Amino acid sequence: MTLAVRYTAARTLDTGPAKTSAPGPGEVELAPAYVGICGTDLHIFHGDMDARVSRPAVLGHEMSGRVVRVGPGVEEWQPGDAVTVMPLRWDGTCPACRSGHRYICQHLDFIGIDSPGAMQQRWTVPAATLVRLPQTIPLDRAALVEPTAVAVHDVGRAGVRAGEKVVVVGGGPVGVLIALVARAAGADVRIVEPSAHRRQLAKELDLTAWDPATDDVPKLVGQWTGDAGADVAFEVSGAAAGMATAVDVLGVRGRLCLVAIHPKPREVNLHRFFWRELTLVGARLYHLPDFEKAVALIEDGTVPAERLISKVVPLTEAPSAFEALEGGGDVMKILVDCGNNTDDAQGAAV
Repeated sequence: MTLAVRYTAARTLDTGPAKTSAPGPGEVELAPAYVGICGTDLHIFHGDMDARVSRPAVLGHEMSGRVVRVGPGVEEWQPGDAVTVMPLRWDGTCPACRSGHRYICQHLDFIGIDSPGAMQQRWTVPAATLVRLPQTIPLDRAALVEPTAVAVHDVGRAGVRAGEKVVVVGGGPVGVLIALVARAAGADVRIVEPSAHRRQLAKELDLTAWDPATDDVPKLVGQWTGDAGADVAFEVSGAAAGMATAVDVLGVRGRLCLVAIHPKPREVNLHRFFWRELTLVGARLYHLPDFEKAVALIEDGTVPAERLISKVVPLTEAPSAFEALEGGGDVMKILVDCGNNTDDAQGAAV
């Protein structure tokens, strides 16, 4: 048995035992070091995904750790290897998979939502989900590879090009990561975010951030773009007002990339889409190349992952960390320390 953070009912988490077993053929047992709490985890915590999540559910999919044991047939991994996980298991047979879009498989197992996640002391996953980490990235920073991969995929889905004007609506962890990745692609970026703490962090990262409560965002975008409007907007807030802002700031033939999970249908100004010939694209998950680029961006400092980490808590304090994130305030990314953050992983191949 191993200690795990478990979701049992809406707004109810505990820490308790989870079953462990030796890795089977093609599987690897990991010792998670750090696990990030993300917006999807909060949706689960609120009870919004009870129709999908089997309880008690072990949460967590933003992680870093080391290999402890490998199962039969696994040759490319050894105990002690530093890794993160691309938490997707697809069936390979559905229409989406057959058309080359396995990452949005119609029967996708998102590990950490549909099956047990990383917020535990030992975790067994398919070896095919592992992504190698260089020794130069500390494991706490490496826990941000997965959300950085989200940002890489989002920027790619939006087709951001050098010289374009980009507005990111929502300056939480993923929003800031999108801004950093878009800037690395050569775009000129602005963030719209109501939290003073998050706007200040953006400023410290040399990003301009506007307060939608006091700033006339469409007017500022007009001044910035010579009344042309933004080329790309990312909706990362998950709020109705954020969606409206993302549509309003776009210029002719602008692209809106929908990143946030909106828990209910939203009204959208479709006349604006007609009048300016706008394009809406969804961005849900990622490919392996997105993970590989994310690792490189963190390794070379383009994404200063350590600046986004507000707090690290032990596994037993994870339930209170969810409440802290829910309350907002001066918090960006909280990591859960699973107690396996030493340089050595113990175990043997079996």
